[in-house]
Amino acid sequence: MKKKWRRFLACLSALLVMMSGSAAATEEVPEELKNLYAHSAVLMDGGSGRILFGKNEEEVLPMASTTKIMTCILTLESGRQGEIAVASANAAAQPKVHLGVRTGEEFYVEDLLYSLMLESHNDSAVMIAEHIGGSVEGFAAMMNEKAAQLGCVSTHFVTPNGLDATDGSGTHSTTAADLAEIMRYCVSISPQREAFLQITQTRSYSFSNVEQSRSFSCQNHNAFMDMMEGVISGKTGFTSAAGYCYVCALEDDGRLFIVALLACGWPDNRTWKWRDAAALLGYGKENYHNQTINCTEKPRTLTVEGGLSGDKNPWREAVVEAVPDTAAASGKQYLLRDGEQIRSRLTIRKGLQAPVEKGEVVGRISYYLDDNLLEEYPFVTTASVPEKSFTDWLSWLWKAYTM
Repeated sequence: MKKKWRRFLACLSALLVMMSGSAAATEEVPEELKNLYAHSAVLMDGGSGRILFGKNEEEVLPMASTTKIMTCILTLESGRQGEIAVASANAAAQPKVHLGVRTGEEFYVEDLLYSLMLESHNDSAVMIAEHIGGSVEGFAAMMNEKAAQLGCVSTHFVTPNGLDATDGSGTHSTTAADLAEIMRYCVSISPQREAFLQITQTRSYSFSNVEQSRSFSCQNHNAFMDMMEGVISGKTGFTSAAGYCYVCALEDDGRLFIVALLACGWPDNRTWKWRDAAALLGYGKENYHNQTINCTEKPRTLTVEGGLSGDKNPWREAVVEAVPDTAAASGKQYLLRDGEQIRSRLTIRKGLQAPVEKGEVVGRISYYLDDNLLEEYPFVTTASVPEKSFTDWLSWLWKAYTM
């Protein structure tokens, strides 16, 4: 009987903990974001990369044609968009949505990028991949290498177009957090960000194959650009495994927001992604504002053991002034919600020993939001302090007794 009673109390306690944790989690979700359709969603500060809101943001899911933002930026960074790509039988066999290339047909890579990003053509993606990477597999390796460089460790690329696929290393997939980070790189960090934005902001584009025997016209399917002011880029996606997906970037009053949505409904719910994106961006614009870290820490006077004072008196304590090296400051802005505060922590080296060089790092001023380190500036000395020697003692004694 006692054992049963103890088990009952243990179960009751566990249930109460679960309920309290669930209630706490629910309370943390803003009211306007409680009914998002997407299974996985992220609102990111495009300046710092901080996730402002996440829903299942680390869950690995297929991402459909949002894949193509990586295909596009890698191609732009290769510097080969002025080259000619030839359609292979593999490219010509790609399913809809496709440009309809024919085996052996030639296109300028630059034109294919508009086909890729505006109409989301799958055959254009394969043509680009085979031209830049030598093969789809070779280009996928480049995509995965780039993802790793960006810290997107939960992302695995198999195809350049986002069609559902699996290889020996895993399934074509990402997380909302990784997808947002990739878009952040494309629009604000990559040396080719301006070219990326130019392509993804183009409303319509016409081109021909190299022979000029066929002409094509592309229309931008990122309808969200006309739904919310400030949208600067975006890419839609859909496969039967991924559902509707979307990633976009918005600029507003000096703020950059990134939204990533995965598994945001299946047919006939193609408009859910627009509603979710509007809800997340509206929440971000209403609640988050830019703050720049200004290093206002005062200079510190530090004792230098064994150092020679400025007046050359070996009996006098040697000191040196240390100041924050504001030249090392990035000036990066962070989006903060009302009530959030950035705190600073200064660490200074104790027991400085001569000699000390001018500009020597003797400490750091660190800035934190919660437990996350945002910025660090070095504290450096403003002057040199030599080590006092026997000669300094003799010199001081000579002056003292000859005056």
